[in-house]
Amino acid sequence: MSESVLIKNIDFSTPQNLVNLVDYESGRVVSRTFAQSDRLSLTLFAFDKEEEISMHTTSGDAMVHILDGEGLITIGDNQSVVKAGEVIVMPADIPHALFAEKQFKMLLIVVKRPKEA
Repeated sequence: MSESVLIKNIDFSTPQNLVNLVDYESGRVVSRTFAQSDRLSLTLFAFDKEEEISMHTTSGDAMVHILDGEGLITIGDNQSVVKAGEVIVMPADIPHALFAEKQFKMLLIVVKRPKEA
């Protein structure tokens, strides 16, 4: 793949259904990264039931779009159940976690601050 390609791991110029681009796997969180740079991250995830990403922070604002199922998302002291079709933003530098009470798939978009020169 040439260095001019900014998005990877997806066919170009044909319609795609994101839900079908990552499969559930027993006992795992599966991911497919579409873009990764110092300013932007774009990743598709499939969480099996009872899998999680533990509490952490990130230097960028993270928007989660639930594509299938529903996930329990903790941001600071608040918990939200987010269902297919909904989005939630996890602000930069605020601890957050994701837990799958049921299976769910999500698209994660992280927009990071520019690095200081």
